[in-house]
Amino acid sequence: MTGVVSGTTAMSPTSRQIWTRSRGILLVLVILVVAGFVIAVIRSGGGLGRLDPRSTDPAGSRAVAALLKERGVTTRVVTTLDEATSATGRDTTLLVAGPNALTDRQQEILRAAMVASGGRTVLVAPGGNSVSALAPGAAADTAVPVSAVEPQCTFPAARRAGSADLGGRRYTAERTSGGDSCYLVGGLPALLRIDEPGTGDTVLLGAPDILYNERLGDHGNASLALQLLGSRAHLVWYLPSLSDGSTTGGRGEGETGIGRLIPPGWLWGTLQLTVAAVLAAVWRGRRLGPLVSERLPVAVRASESSEGRARLYRKANARDSAASALRQATRSRLGPLLGVTSADAHSPESLLPAVSAHLPGGDHDLRTLLFGPAPADDAALIRLADQLDALERQVRTP
Repeated sequence: MTGVVSGTTAMSPTSRQIWTRSRGILLVLVILVVAGFVIAVIRSGGGLGRLDPRSTDPAGSRAVAALLKERGVTTRVVTTLDEATSATGRDTTLLVAGPNALTDRQQEILRAAMVASGGRTVLVAPGGNSVSALAPGAAADTAVPVSAVEPQCTFPAARRAGSADLGGRRYTAERTSGGDSCYLVGGLPALLRIDEPGTGDTVLLGAPDILYNERLGDHGNASLALQLLGSRAHLVWYLPSLSDGSTTGGRGEGETGIGRLIPPGWLWGTLQLTVAAVLAAVWRGRRLGPLVSERLPVAVRASESSEGRARLYRKANARDSAASALRQATRSRLGPLLGVTSADAHSPESLLPAVSAHLPGGDHDLRTLLFGPAPADDAALIRLADQLDALERQVRTP
C-alpha cells in the first residue's frame, strides 16, 4: 500500500451520478409544490369554509344568507366571542356554528349573554359538554345518520316546513314546558327548543345539513332554516375561531399563548406517534440471525481493494491508521518467518531480537520502523512503506 496512488478510479461521485440519484426526490418535491399551488388556487375561488354565510361551497351557507336578506333580515358575521356577545339582543338571533370549539370559559361567558339577551340562540350540533354549559337541563345523546324526518311536534316552524334533513345529535330535556321536541329519530328529538327566562329561547339543531348550500333545496330544509334564523330582524352568525384572543383561559383556566391552539388530544397523538416510531425502529433494526457470508457478484483484485483503501485513508488524512496497518501487516508476515508466534509478533520484546539476529549488519533502528510514531506527512508515509518492504525482503533472503 502506498500513500500516493495514480489511476483512473475515483471515489467522489460525478455530477451525472449525483443527478441520477437525486432526480427522483426532486421530481417528488416539484409534484408536491405544484399540487399545493393548484389546490390553493382552486380553494381560493370563493370558498371560505363550512357553514360560512359568505361561502358558495357545497358546505357553505351563502344561499341561506341571501334568502334571509330578501326577507329583510340583516346578517352579521363575527369570529370573536366579544363581537358575538355584544351584538345579542331581543331582536337578534345568535347562530353559533361551532359551539364545541369553545373553551369552558367561553361557554360560560356565552351562556350569560344568552340569558341576558332575551333573543333566540341556535346551537348547531352541540356535543355533550356544550349542551351542559349552554343549555342547562338538556343532554346530548348518541348521533345517528342524517335523513329526511317528519316534524312530529306542534312547533309552528317545524309544522310549516314539513320533513327536513335532520338526525346527527339527538337531545333529551328535563323540563319540556314551553319547549318543543321535533324530528324524532329513535324516539329522541334532533331539534329541541327550550324556552329561556324572559322572551328568548334556545334551539338545539342536531345536524347542520339544512343550512348547507347543496341541501337547502331538499325537502323543507329552506323553510325550516328561514323560520329558525329569520324570526328576528337581525342575525348574528358566530363562527368560533382558534385565533380568538378576546378571552383568556383555554381548556384549563389561565392557559394562554400557543397552548390555546393545541387540540385536546395532542398528548395521545404524540404518544401514538412515539410508539409508532419505536416500533418502526425495532422493525428496521431487527436481527433475524447471524450474518451470512455471500460470494461477491464479481471478483475484486487485491490491488484494487488496496488502492481503494489507500484512497480512503488519504481522503481522511489518516496517516496514523495507514502506518499502523502497514506495520501490523509487516509484523504479521515476519513472525512466522522468524519463528515467532502470532501473539508475540506484535510485542517489541519478542519480535525485535529475532529480527536483529536474522539481519546481517545488526540493528537498523527496528523499533522506530516497526513500532514507531505516525509519519508527519505523506512523503514520510511513502518512505515508511518502502522501508518496510525492504526489511521484509531482507528477512526473506536466505
